[in-house]
Amino acid sequence: MSSSQQPVFKALADPTRRAILKRLQEGSATAGAIADSFPISRPSLSHHFNILKAADLVRTERRGQHIVYSLNATVLQEALAMLLDIFSPGDSLQEKDKE
Repeated sequence: MSSSQQPVFKALADPTRRAILKRLQEGSATAGAIADSFPISRPSLSHHFNILKAADLVRTERRGQHIVYSLNATVLQEALAMLLDIFSPGDSLQEKDKE
């Protein structure tokens, strides 16, 4: 795994952050609208947003006084492709040992 992918997997390791991403699959939303879906404090939610932004899993756009979050599916697709490459059935360590 490259060092650029480590923040992605750190972000995905937390169930709250995965739930935020799942919520954003429905479409862009303000921080307040997302916060209404979670029983945690706004500072805690802000911490989760910062980790998701650092991993480039979400994009932000300021609209007046609101910050609107949207899902960056490209980063998720790249992480999934890497996992599929690592765990593809034809590349198991046992098969490499047989060669």
